[in-house]
Amino acid sequence: MNVTQDMSILSLIANASLVVKLVMALLVGVSLMSWYWIFRKWFAIRVQRTKTDRFERDFWSGGDLVALYQSARNDRHNAGSLERIFEAGFGEFNKLRGQKTHDAASIVDGARRAMRATYQRELDDLEAHLAFLASVGSVSPYVGLFGTVWGIMHAFRGLGNVGQATLATVAPGIAEALVATAIGLFAAIPAVVAYNRYAHDIDRTAIRWESFMEEFSNILQRQMR
Repeated sequence: MNVTQDMSILSLIANASLVVKLVMALLVGVSLMSWYWIFRKWFAIRVQRTKTDRFERDFWSGGDLVALYQSARNDRHNAGSLERIFEAGFGEFNKLRGQKTHDAASIVDGARRAMRATYQRELDDLEAHLAFLASVGSVSPYVGLFGTVWGIMHAFRGLGNVGQATLATVAPGIAEALVATAIGLFAAIPAVVAYNRYAHDIDRTAIRWESFMEEFSNILQRQMR
């Protein structure tokens, strides 16, 4: 008997019980989906950081607010989240000020509410699918452990039909079962690392957006004096 061949990963997977194979297939599918969203979220956060840096640089360079507003309106599809927040606030500010029926405080409050609503939409979009990564990171090890427990139970049931149990007869069944736990950890670890990293990056980006909204509200308030 070729022991090395029998104990290879592919051989262990092929010889595993049906339930363990289903668990492994589920974990592999979840792992592939998590890697897809890991790369998608990395790209989305990177793009938002770049666009936020660019807009803040243009805004604080002393440019005309009307020109910035028109640029944001004319290029909404390529505008960053902070640019859309600015567009919502400045657009509401101009609309309320043109009605001549609101005092300065209500106009600024209206602009702040418009920015807050856009901010929440943009933040929700940036945080999309983070919950999936968190679920993969927390649940995958337990799913793999379920496959391992089931595989060990199956292996011990098979030993009942063997007259003499030796290490050579026990080891393959246990090894097959442990592959499920290994795949579960392989799916969970990248998802947990990515979730923690992206949650931190999104929190920092959200703080920058909130700081901008407060500073821009102060600018609008000074314009009303």
